[in-house]
Amino acid sequence: MAHSNQHHFGKTERPLMTQASARIGIDVGGTNTDAVILVGTEVLASTKVPTTKDIQSGVAKAAAAVMEEAGLSVEHIQEVMIGTTQFTNAFIERKKLTPICSIRIALPATTSVRPFTDWPEDLAAMIGQHSFLVGGGHEFDGRKIAELDEGEVARIAKAAAQKGISEFAITSVFSPVDKFFEERAAAVVLANCPQANITLSSEVGRLGLIERENASNMNASLIAFANDVISGFKQALEHLQIQAPFYISQNDGTLMNEDYIRRYPVLTFASGPTNSMRGAAYLTKLQNAIVVDIGGTTTDVGVLINGFPRESSIPVDIGGVRTNFRMPDIISIGLGGGSIVRSTEDGEIKIGPDSVGYELTEKALVFGGDVLTTTDIIVAAGRCEIGDPKLVSHLDKDVVDAAEAEIHRMIETIVDRMKTSKSDMPVILVGGGSVLVSRPLRGASEVIAPSNSGVANAIGAAKSQIGSEIDKIFSYTELGREPSIELAKTQASQSCEAAGAEPDSIEIVDVDEIPLSYLPGGAVRIRVKAVGDLRR
Repeated sequence: MAHSNQHHFGKTERPLMTQASARIGIDVGGTNTDAVILVGTEVLASTKVPTTKDIQSGVAKAAAAVMEEAGLSVEHIQEVMIGTTQFTNAFIERKKLTPICSIRIALPATTSVRPFTDWPEDLAAMIGQHSFLVGGGHEFDGRKIAELDEGEVARIAKAAAQKGISEFAITSVFSPVDKFFEERAAAVVLANCPQANITLSSEVGRLGLIERENASNMNASLIAFANDVISGFKQALEHLQIQAPFYISQNDGTLMNEDYIRRYPVLTFASGPTNSMRGAAYLTKLQNAIVVDIGGTTTDVGVLINGFPRESSIPVDIGGVRTNFRMPDIISIGLGGGSIVRSTEDGEIKIGPDSVGYELTEKALVFGGDVLTTTDIIVAAGRCEIGDPKLVSHLDKDVVDAAEAEIHRMIETIVDRMKTSKSDMPVILVGGGSVLVSRPLRGASEVIAPSNSGVANAIGAAKSQIGSEIDKIFSYTELGREPSIELAKTQASQSCEAAGAEPDSIEIVDVDEIPLSYLPGGAVRIRVKAVGDLRR
């Protein structure tokens, strides 16, 4: 694909671009795949194309379109950042999951609740038929419960290999405190099943055995699919002859390189709303605000704290499975630009949760279809010009007014649920459906719809940094408070560097101390998050 090195964008002629000076951000949503090109801090071009069934062809189309609009050729592209919902959808829809071998290192403890006990029956049957408990594990303070039963681990690995199972999840009691048994068990598994792909719970989940084990089992079931997804993305970029490295968005607003995404696909869950929140922070320069991301099908609402999404403090249910790996604190409702509008028998207006989704341009009234959507409502109300306004001129004014009021009521309710105090907060509107909001919102000190808000998700992906987090228990009695915190910061920084961050750019953005009063020895749970710029 050939492009000129200079491009007229509006009325301004852009200077000659230096080689490898731009980055592409792509966010794959359920309705649209958005793409932007950033050069420094400037959004050079943006585009929105329908999401395709195979995903990667839509990614290729979006990347090609945005380069065409910007007038850039492939040698100008330095990096490509992609946000995707594929792994979340695969788990929720029970598709493309792989049977795994789950090993819990805990005996003689934890026998009353076996792995997969709290899983939906269909999911447990699909991936959880091979779970085992073996001797080992640690107490909260690092003392051994029992020695690791390496012979049993070897027997399990051999049996799994004979059945053609190569995905393993290994969980040890209190492994965030001491992961030696998990690492040793992994070595034994590899010795007896060389083709094994292994997920260690200490690298995925937080404290809390069952939820951490669940997260590890979920991750292991997605490993094979992750390899297919990464291969698809690589093929899409190779088709365009883009040779720049690509990264995948995590759900904490940071990035993973190719190797990390192959190992930890579960960390992409909810990365779409996270990208939108990071994009909102970038576009408005606000570090603390409520972000309302309105797409074609859903509205996702979260809170920015110091420029990053507020994390959920409680276990999160995904596809019916409780997990405790980091997740943004997001509430989603079935409200979007394609949401279907109906009148109930008692005359009330009901919006969603179903949507025409990517078929909006075929089914909405303003495009000649026969389905009344929220897009039709705002066009009929004169809030924007989309499609042919004449096709909705017949709508009853009372219905339009009632639907508009219901749209705002739904958003105000969810904004109120996300607030932690009665004080009003700034509300940032992003997403292609943000035109649905046409008046002030109760509970908002101001409502901001920044330029390029329709592709905030892709901008968030493009501006993401590398990140890492550690979550461990320390004994203040033994180490002292300051040395414990410094050790946690050092470990988080080292992990961030290992993930691909430039060492000099790494900074600690969050430190959380949680005293564990029910444990002796001055036990404190310390969670530290570090971020840094991509290593060049």
